[in-house]
Amino acid sequence: MKDYSKKIAITTGDPNGIGAEVTIKALNLLNIPPKDIVIISNSKVLNTYGILNNNYEIIEVDYNNKICPGEVTKDAGDFSYRLLEKACEIEPKYIVTAPTSKEAMNLAGHKYNGQTEVLERFLAHDGQKAEMLFVAKDFRVLLLTRHIPIKDVSKTITKELIIEKTERLRWYFQNKLFIKKPSFALCALNPHAGENGLIGDEEDTKILPAIEAIRNRGINITNPLPADTLFINGISSFLKGEKMPYDCYIACYHDQGLIPIKSVASSRTVNMTIGLDIIRTSPSHGTAYDIAGKNVANPDSMIEAIQYCLY
Repeated sequence: MKDYSKKIAITTGDPNGIGAEVTIKALNLLNIPPKDIVIISNSKVLNTYGILNNNYEIIEVDYNNKICPGEVTKDAGDFSYRLLEKACEIEPKYIVTAPTSKEAMNLAGHKYNGQTEVLERFLAHDGQKAEMLFVAKDFRVLLLTRHIPIKDVSKTITKELIIEKTERLRWYFQNKLFIKKPSFALCALNPHAGENGLIGDEEDTKILPAIEAIRNRGINITNPLPADTLFINGISSFLKGEKMPYDCYIACYHDQGLIPIKSVASSRTVNMTIGLDIIRTSPSHGTAYDIAGKNVANPDSMIEAIQYCLY
């Protein structure tokens, strides 16, 4: 097999969404040398949404179906899945993924909650677990739970889960960002951090015991803090271009962590998969079926996702 270990592999995602469009726009604006990029897609899909200015290598994945911008289809979901499979197979330096549809992939029989879980399936070994980290410059948010119903969050979060995910986060900071002693802020699950058990007891029964164990391992982490006030100083620092109060915020569930970072940096936020041998980045938005095929999609988040891999 050809050696792709020094290349950035880019998958174009759902062919009925904006993935190919933002990929083409981002690459044309960045003007990266062809030697650094390989695109995993289909020429028909790419030609439907634009023209690349550079002669990038394209690894062709079969797609003989009609391209239907804005539609959720089984064939598009299967194609999206096969792009990810191919990206993992060639073992590049980085993987950048354009958005896919969970619904479309599930229609095709690929029962995953997102691309993070697919990548974990193909890349994880020796007990590795993929983690979802959202990044906008130095504003970082790790999710303890990802795409699950809100009613399942409390029972999913355990002392062991908090410890394991914090350890993986520390490893990433020390070995990839070379920050020896990162500082982490942990969001409480309940309003007002539970008010000493008056509004839920998860802070006392699960989170504080986990924090004690985490600190015993030498990790710098806060007590569980009310999320509605925790992010205030961080957002203020981010908007002023100042150093963030913490190296990473750890959120208990999806919206708790993503509303703050996307509110202030929606077009600059990158969705990262860490914990595996290959780091994956992705724009923070979805397939945007409502504007697919209209040539109005904003490539800024895709640009950020690709640029992260250039440093």
